[in-house]
Order: sequence, then structure tokens, then C-alpha cells
Amino acid sequence: MRKEYYITTPIYYPSNKLHIGNTYTTVAVDAMARYKKLRGYDVKFLTGMDEHGQKIENIAKETGISPKAYVDRIADDTRKLWEIMNADYDIFIRTTDDYHVKAVQKIFRTLYEKGDIYKSYYEGWYCTPDETFFTERQVTASADGGPPKCPDCGRPVEKIKEEAYFFKLSKYQDALIALIEGNPEFLMPQSRRNEMVNNFLKPGLEDLCVSRTSFKWGVPVDFDEGHVVYVWIDALSNYITALGYGSDNDADYRRYWPADLHVVGKEIVRFHTIIWPAILMALGEPLPKRVFGHGWLIVDGVKMSKSLGNVIDPKVLVARYGVDAIRYFLLREIVFGQDGNFTNEALIGRINSDLANDLGNLLSRTVGMIEKYFGARLPALQEPTAFDKEISDLAASTVDKVEECMDNMLFSDALAAIWTFVRRSNKYADETQPWVLVKQEGKRPQLANVLYTLAESLRITAVLISPFMPNTPGLIRRQLSITDDGLAAWETARRFGLLPREIEIEKGEIIFPRIDLKAELEKLRTVNTAEPEVSIEDFSKISMKVGKVVASEKVAGSDKLLKSQIKIGDEVRQVVSGIAQYYSPEEFVGKRVVVVTNLKPVKLRGVMSYGMILAAGGDEGELRLVTTDGHIAEGTVVR
Repeated sequence: MRKEYYITTPIYYPSNKLHIGNTYTTVAVDAMARYKKLRGYDVKFLTGMDEHGQKIENIAKETGISPKAYVDRIADDTRKLWEIMNADYDIFIRTTDDYHVKAVQKIFRTLYEKGDIYKSYYEGWYCTPDETFFTERQVTASADGGPPKCPDCGRPVEKIKEEAYFFKLSKYQDALIALIEGNPEFLMPQSRRNEMVNNFLKPGLEDLCVSRTSFKWGVPVDFDEGHVVYVWIDALSNYITALGYGSDNDADYRRYWPADLHVVGKEIVRFHTIIWPAILMALGEPLPKRVFGHGWLIVDGVKMSKSLGNVIDPKVLVARYGVDAIRYFLLREIVFGQDGNFTNEALIGRINSDLANDLGNLLSRTVGMIEKYFGARLPALQEPTAFDKEISDLAASTVDKVEECMDNMLFSDALAAIWTFVRRSNKYADETQPWVLVKQEGKRPQLANVLYTLAESLRITAVLISPFMPNTPGLIRRQLSITDDGLAAWETARRFGLLPREIEIEKGEIIFPRIDLKAELEKLRTVNTAEPEVSIEDFSKISMKVGKVVASEKVAGSDKLLKSQIKIGDEVRQVVSGIAQYYSPEEFVGKRVVVVTNLKPVKLRGVMSYGMILAAGGDEGELRLVTTDGHIAEGTVVR
């Protein structure tokens, strides 16, 4: 009987379309799910959408449609994105699904009846964008004497008081400390364990607000009208409700739970390793076996974020380079668990060096020489060379190395091991010199063996890369005329020589063409990113005003950022802009600029920014400020 394996992404919040940072998570989970399937596991792969909450209710209201219509649109876009990224999930859950709503209501009632949920009043600080409550000691004081700031996102929080239900999170503090400290495998990497214990558990847990009355877009508490279940119980419970927990058909829950692996971004590790285990403890249900908190994708030194406007659309990248190239880059370039920098230069560099020069070249030269020297079919008579054993031994040890890496979520190391084998195979061709052997009398059997060894190395490579690059193995096998699906099985990668000796190739297109770096970077600056059309109503929501720069200085540790004080009417507002390469602080002071004034505040390199200065880039890499024709008073609205 096959062993079950249950793996999940976080369920994504539909405040906007997903970007390459979200894609990174799903691609990693998909690679692991595919790997486990190749190893013979009965895999269940869950992803989905977290669709309730005040933030969605507000966005939908601003957009002029119902919350359900809004999240339906985002859910459709998300499914299309996962299709483009070749994510082979089994379940796509939405927290608006009827079965999930009923199960959450049952979970809430069960916890209430057990005494782990009680009714009281909440009075404290609340961050609407993050949908999180904070205590007085958790919020950050405002430098200008205004409302305190959210410790996570830096935006202002608001003081609220409302009737609410609370979950007795504090009751499970000791059990959670014992879980995380006593089970190193539960939370990875180690840096996340230290953070949870030292920053949250040992300072002391407070009971958790788990219902709201100030908005309606959520799962209703079915025994107390006016209350909706708050995000933690609603969203986190998806991992078990998706399997049928709380329903009459819970066979999948009994089969697959507990989860083998929850993969989440590091910003939500706290919810998955403190709140979620406590809820399960209260329910008397098994805990997930492992939670892995990966790092962020960084662009120009800051986290990729919709609110910062520095997101990268994966669909644009896939359209230009193919899905396997993007999947490979994400999993090879970034050490899973650490932050990783995304640049177009790094992407194209990986495509050229690893995919075009190494793998693509190995395939092209192999099938090209078989076609040229043997009319596309190798003869049965073959003689070994002195270099063969090293290749076959390395193939077997590479499989062991990849398995070890995958067990520890070291995707980058796994791919590095595979590419060591690919490069060694290319070196084997250089050592044996088939272009010399073809000219020597009596060396054709040895020549045939060399080309067979290269073809067999490609077959094994196709097996090993299949979790990461689902399309490429088929392209390799097609050119090698491999039609036996059994030769794509994982265990066959250990056994060198399974390919029929009289292989007949079918030369095809170059699988990864080399890219002209300079020309491509120039094209990317003007590429059509398929920006959505907006109505005049949408545009009217953007507030732009004329401002005058009264002070400016460079942000410490950054070559690109200026921190400026801008007079806009009767107020002076701090704005951080990426223009230090084009304007010195001295040049910038006195400039009249156009400022978007109703953007949500963000923190850049530890400095808060309360707006965005408009600028335009030219064809030669220069940048110029957007300003007005003639003198216009500070604070004048730009229409």
C-alpha cells in the first residue's frame, strides 16, 4: 500500500492579483508534490483562497461590486495562474465554499462548548490591512504624535472596542513551547523556531479575538447573530475542512491528516505554528508534522509587495521564457528559507548558463552527433571507454544527493547536484572527443558507446528534473525517441544502461535558446505588461497633489533611495523615492513635484513613506520628475 503524503500552500488573500512572490511558494510546493508522487507516495496537494474579512469587504465596496463577485474574479485569475505555472494541485479550497463554512461553524461551536472560546469585549489596536489585533505593548509609537503604527506593516492602527469571542490561546502556551523546542522537525528552518519561542511564546501569549461584529463579510457564528468568525479559525481550518473534517464525508481527513508539510511565507509562520496548533490541541486533533517558513523575494532591497508597486507578473515572464525556465530560476537561484533577490539579469544569466549552455547544449550536441555520425540510429556493437564508470557512478550518487536535499526542502542544492551531473556529462563528451573518434579507423564501436552514454545521461537527467521542470523531460525524451513510460520512473535514474543500445533519435528544436543579455534587458524595459484597463471611477480614487520638496537626504544603506520632506498645502509629508541615482538631495530640494497622497504608507529600508512622487523614465535610462507647467500652489489637486 502506498504511503499518504499531504502538502499545502497557504491559502492566498485576494486583495489583488497574485505575483511572482506568491508563485514562488506554489511552485515549491508543486515540486515537492511531484517529487513525492515519483517516489510512489499517495499525494494530496492543497491550495486555495482566504476570501473573508473587513479588508475584502472594503475593497469590494470601493469597487462597486459585492464581496463574492470580487473574490470570484480573483479566484478565476488565480486558477489561471496556477495552470500557467503547471501547478498540479488536487484541491482548490475557497473559504466561501459552502462545505468550509459549515465546518467552520461546527469547529467554532465545538470550541465554545468545550470552554476554549468565551465571550467578552475587545478594546485595543487593530490593523485593517493585516486584519490583526495588537496590544498596547506591540504597536509602534508614531514619530509625529499620530496614531500608533502596526508593528508588521507600519501603517496606522485604529482603536476599537466591540463585543467579541476569544480563544484561550494562553492556555496552550506551555504545550506550544514544548512542541517547538522538543520537536526540531516541526518548524523549519531553525531561525524560525528561535523567533517563535523567543519573540512570542516566552514573553507570554494573550487570548485571541476570534469573532467580529464591525463587518459582515465572514462566516456567521450560527448561535450568536451579528458575530462573524474571525480570520484565524476561518482561514487556518481550511487545511482540515478541505479533507472533509466536520462533514459527513471525512474519509480523506482520516486518510491524509495530519499534514506532512505546511509551506508558508515567513510573515505568517506565527499563525501556523502557534495559533493553528493551539486550535488543533483544543479540538483534540493531531498536529501537522512540519511547517516550513520560506523567505521573501526581494526587489531592489525591499520585499515584493502589491502596496509598494514593485511586483513582477509571472505571466509576462512565462510568455517570454517558458514556464520551466521560470520554475527553474525560482527554485535554483534562491535558497529555500532565505530571502532571495530577483533581477532580470540573474534570470537571463541562469537561462543562458544552466539551461542553454549546459542542458540544452548537452541535448543538442548528443542528438546532433548521433544523426551526423550514424544516420540517427546507433548500432548495437559498442565498446566502453575508460571514462564510463565515473559517469554511471555519479548518476547513482546524484539520485542519493537529490533525495537527501528534497527531504530537507533544499531545492537549490538538489538542482545544483543535478547540474553537476549535467556538466560532468558535457565534460565526458570533451574527454572522449567523438568528433575525433569518428575519423579514426576501428573506433566506431567506441564512438557509438560514447554517444549512447551521453543519451543515457540525458534520460537520467530528464527523470531527476521532472519535479522542478515538468515540460522539459518530455522534450528530451521525444528527441531520444523514448516511448517507454517505465524509463521515466524515479528508481530508473539509479540504473545506468536501461536505454536500448540501438537508440534512434529524432532531432528537434533547441529546447533553451541562448538570449542576448543586453538586447533582452532593453526589451524588458518596454515590454507590454498587460496592464488592466481602469474606469474613470477607478482613476478618480487616486489623489494627486502638487508639493514642494523642502528637505531631502539619502536613506542609509541604499544607493537608490531619497528620504524627502514635501510641503503639500498645510502639511509636510515624508516620502521615500528611488531617485537617488538621478537627483542628489541638494538638487531635489526646491523641486515642485506631483505626489500621490492616498497610498497606504509603507516602510522602505526601515523608513516610513507616506506617498509616491511621480516620475518618468526615458529611452536612454534617464529619469525626470513629473511637474506642472508654471507655478502652482502646494496642495493643488492634480486632475
